[in-house]
Amino acid sequence: MMFQDEIVEEIHKIREEYSRSFNHDLKAIFADLQKQQAENGAEVVNLSRKSSLTILWRGEAKDFGKDASSNSRHLI
Repeated sequence: MMFQDEIVEEIHKIREEYSRSFNHDLKAIFADLQKQQAENGAEVVNLSRKSSLTILWRGEAKDFGKDASSNSRHLI
């Protein structure tokens, strides 16, 4: 038997009800979330790119700058 977390179950229920209220229409859900963000005045997610990206890799800070996306090493 798998452990059921009541909090996770409640989150799933709320998410399902919210999605159902928009007939599972992702565009309508996205528009509602944008409206809520605008009304709240707070930026929920900042998608702006940083000019430089510093990554902690095996205990050393390395500055990959614009080449960060092309780096294929696994980060720790």
